[in-house]
Amino acid sequence: MKAMLCKEFGLPESLVLEEVDGLAPGPKEVLISVKACGVNFPDTLIIQGKYQYKPDLPFSPGGEVSGVVKQIGSEVSGVNVGDRVIAFSTWGGFAEELVIAEERTVMISDSMGFEKASAFVLTYGTTYHALKDRAQLRAGETLLILGASGGVGISAVQLGKAMGATVIAAASTAEKLAVCKKNGADHLINYAEDDLRQCVKEITQGRGVDVIYDPVGGSFSEKAIRDMSWGGRFLVVGFAAGEIPKVPLNIPLLKGCSVVGVFWGEFTKREPDLNKSNNQELMDLFDQGKISPHIHKVYPLEQAGEALNELLQKRVIGKVVLSTTL
Repeated sequence: MKAMLCKEFGLPESLVLEEVDGLAPGPKEVLISVKACGVNFPDTLIIQGKYQYKPDLPFSPGGEVSGVVKQIGSEVSGVNVGDRVIAFSTWGGFAEELVIAEERTVMISDSMGFEKASAFVLTYGTTYHALKDRAQLRAGETLLILGASGGVGISAVQLGKAMGATVIAAASTAEKLAVCKKNGADHLINYAEDDLRQCVKEITQGRGVDVIYDPVGGSFSEKAIRDMSWGGRFLVVGFAAGEIPKVPLNIPLLKGCSVVGVFWGEFTKREPDLNKSNNQELMDLFDQGKISPHIHKVYPLEQAGEALNELLQKRVIGKVVLSTTL
């Protein structure tokens, strides 16, 4: 089979496409013939050795795939050969085959194609866990989303609306904000041109926001948390800006607000039953037309480096996907 390999830690252009040995599942594993693979910000970190996990070299990046089950292990009971599935891993997805534990697979709705399926579980799983489990977002509350035009950002816009919140989308260009509006955002803030704090005060009439969804980090985190309502929840999702902010702890004290970590990957391991339930609820929301991944562009597998560079250069609106069939 073909695989994009990271043979030494470095930037996306260091990845190489090679023919490697085919895979075989263990007793509790399934072998998936990969049709598409979502490209995510953690992929840009793991190939540079900057992620929480450092796999042994060589390895293929890629944490979410969609495809067809090709073979099952002797102890697998809930998945059959020929099933259309999504699988979520930490790496291994930029390849024509992936072996994964049975419990890390999700059945694909009949109405969902492979490309959208490959852009679904990681982003929507992260966001749903954040808003539902960690923030306990309630209908009628106000949700501010930083980096709202990215993959998790757009998923937060859609899920926030589906959960009954008033959604404020913040992004850096008019083009990005237009996509946020199309996906349901009630209010838009261009934080490259406008004062974030002043805009939030005007939109909320000085009350502040109930929940902040922050996958960006950097300089805007502190600005945002200063405009939280009493009892608000600040969700720490990631650091796409590259800088981990240092927020003065007197702000949560004075606001009576909570700073809440969101680590979806660890959640799936520690609470697999709740994660399974969340995934089913997400698939139901997709079938109802309330959520759907926004695909920026689909690249062939051999252009994985170009797709990753699109992310690094912040040119992506929504998600980029790799296809093994182009």
